[in-house]
Amino acid sequence: MAGAWPGVIEAHRNRLSCVTTDTPVVTLLEGGTPLIPAPRLARRLGDHVDLYLKHEGLNPTASFKDRGMTVAVSKALERGATAGICASTGNTSASAAAYCARAGIQCAVIIPGGKIAQGKLAQVLRHGAKVFAVQGNFDAALRMVRAICSRTQVALLNSLNPDRIEGQKTAAFEVCDSLGRAPDYHALPVGNAGNITSYWKGYREYHASGQIAALPVMLGFQAAGAAPIVEDRIVENPETVATAIRIGNPARREEATRARDESGGLIQSVTDEEILAAYQLLASTEGIFAEPASAATVAGLCKLAAAGFFESSCGRRGRTVVVGVLTGHGLKDPETALRVDGGVIDVPDSVDAVLEFLQLPERPTTGAAARAEDHCDSKTN
Repeated sequence: MAGAWPGVIEAHRNRLSCVTTDTPVVTLLEGGTPLIPAPRLARRLGDHVDLYLKHEGLNPTASFKDRGMTVAVSKALERGATAGICASTGNTSASAAAYCARAGIQCAVIIPGGKIAQGKLAQVLRHGAKVFAVQGNFDAALRMVRAICSRTQVALLNSLNPDRIEGQKTAAFEVCDSLGRAPDYHALPVGNAGNITSYWKGYREYHASGQIAALPVMLGFQAAGAAPIVEDRIVENPETVATAIRIGNPARREEATRARDESGGLIQSVTDEEILAAYQLLASTEGIFAEPASAATVAGLCKLAAAGFFESSCGRRGRTVVVGVLTGHGLKDPETALRVDGGVIDVPDSVDAVLEFLQLPERPTTGAAARAEDHCDSKTN
């Protein structure tokens, strides 16, 4: 749209059924995130595949949660709430704390003790939220939040809140607007399953209104140690390096399976080893630093490609268009970034020592190349 980006509510107001003229807009100008072509990664999926990455880590609090939170907090303020609460493994709490601060209301966060990335916890604390750690996993934290909401008038800010889904569905609109169509495949991580629910809702609404001619196939990926939908059971003690999807009993399980089945898609698992390999691959080949949960998207796509999944796929004009969602920025989880292979190399204070490690080709001393470099040097002196 023309002019400065106004945030999710104003950009998509006519498609947000819960927003009225009486809704106060609490915004940090979220949404409008880029759809980035990823040609080097695309080659790993197949010669006929075009891969785009919806980088939701470029939202104000560095995750996709801001899309839903602007609507949820705006509606909470409209209903007279003076406080909001959520259970979180990190991104929801950071977003809730920021938007409650923006709205001028109190925020409380229940987290699983020791199970939240430090970058996310730092955000929550700096935004002034009251943080409580429970001796249990995310599911225990969510049970506590639901009990508190049943006894008070605090606003529930988890994706159980339908206002969150309304806001998050707008990312599907943006994908279609950027491509001029829906992708053939849409891939994303699955934790509490609010995001796959939202994207599918957005695509179906755009399709029903005639904005797109076809719907995408939804591809969801859970971490192997936290894969309740894949295993069709509650995982009592979920474990994965991807803390954002370390959830054993997704609140939106039914909606996620419906999105999978209605689209003819799948939800599969990827191991922590595959996630970390994709985490490094994404950063080193495309220059995009995303949190480990986001890397589950890339890991899943690479795993499907290795099994020949895209070989027989052929989209319009002979190209298969795949969109992968990156849910959060890599700086959300600095510990993982510093823990994986690769680090600072200690060298003497010597140019020769650095060059020995780099193994760079020597600068030419004669010929046209040398004269060209000398010319450049003279221009900078």
